Amino acid sequence: MRSSVLVLGAGIFAIVPGYAQDAASGEKIFVQCRACHQIGENAKNAVGPVLNGLFGRKAGIIEGYSYSPANKNSGITWDEATFREYIKDPRAKIPGTKMTFPGLKDPKQIDDIVAYLKQFDSTGKKKAGIVPAGRKLAKVQ
Repeated sequence: MRSSVLVLGAGIFAIVPGYAQDAASGEKIFVQCRACHQIGENAKNAVGPVLNGLFGRKAGIIEGYSYSPANKNSGITWDEATFREYIKDPRAKIPGTKMTFPGLKDPKQIDDIVAYLKQFDSTGKKKAGIVPAGRKLAKVQ
């Protein structure tokens, strides 16, 4: 029994990064994005579309935003893996995109911004069960 617990524990650590996603840090990183994007209950399209409910949404569908043909025709449905590729180098992922942001290169920053964005549903409300920014989960022993 003890050896199976150790094997299971080792397997978990093998697939989990050495750091946790931090939504509070992601909120600070999002300041770079705020020049073009809004998120939250009062978000509106600006230079870029609102980012409420991003994960699970098809690219190029926010009403009232004028997307590039490249984005509209990308066939992308935003999930974590796709967003991570995109945010590293938007123009490489979607050639012809209007997004001029050069990208985030630091994997920790990407983890944190993903955690921040995942908090918001399609209406801009914070999802139930998400730990508020700045709060840490208690360690399980």
